[in-house]
Amino acid sequence: MKIVVLKSSGNTHGSSNLLADEFIRGATESGHTVTEIDTFRINVSPCTGCVACGYEGTCAQSDDMETVRSTVLAGDMIVFVTPLYYYGMSAQLKTVIDRFCAFNSSITRRHMKSVLISAAWNADDWTFEALESHYKTLVRYLHFDDSGSILGYGCGSVGMTQRSEYPGLAYRLGRSL
Repeated sequence: MKIVVLKSSGNTHGSSNLLADEFIRGATESGHTVTEIDTFRINVSPCTGCVACGYEGTCAQSDDMETVRSTVLAGDMIVFVTPLYYYGMSAQLKTVIDRFCAFNSSITRRHMKSVLISAAWNADDWTFEALESHYKTLVRYLHFDDSGSILGYGCGSVGMTQRSEYPGLAYRLGRSL
């Protein structure tokens, strides 16, 4: 399986990327091919809503989104990786997802698999409710087959994350694919 991992943390060695790296390690050990896109470090502008793409065509903006598009459409699975920012995904990941509108139909026709990986300082039981709701809506709208989530409660620092159960869970999820 070809897996596309969309990382979105400004902290390259932070908790969400640590969990993603463990997922990737498990997936590659199981023979899957993984391509990573660091949405924090690529040049992707917000969607302007101009609809020049006709919802299934070339975007009017000239940036790195065409590379994202070709990579996503070559994949069988998308893994959304984000630190929890004010109870939602990072702006960098949201910006890329908003630009999916230029190839929504191509995504939905692929019936791809998806995974959500996130880390949060907060450990309250409601911490991930808004993010989970948004992810479930994406899964439904884009006809993804949800393959699971790793939601790292109480992972406010790398040390906290390393001492938690979540790296092992992420590794096992990647390995189980």
